[in-house]
Amino acid sequence: VAGVDGDDALAHRLRASGLLPGTPIELVAVAPFGDPLLFKLHGFRLALRRSEAARVRAVIVESHA
Repeated sequence: VAGVDGDDALAHRLRASGLLPGTPIELVAVAPFGDPLLFKLHGFRLALRRSEAARVRAVIVESHA
């Protein structure tokens, strides 16, 4: 995670959910119609609507799996 855009209630909730700069996250699944998205971070899974996930800035790292 590079950061979360904004300073409103949603941005605060995303940060409180563990989406802090430097946190590694992994996209685990996408629902059939593209919403919600399921991410893995800090040992738990977090589902976000696409509009919520758009607020999270991330750096993509190639998977070696």
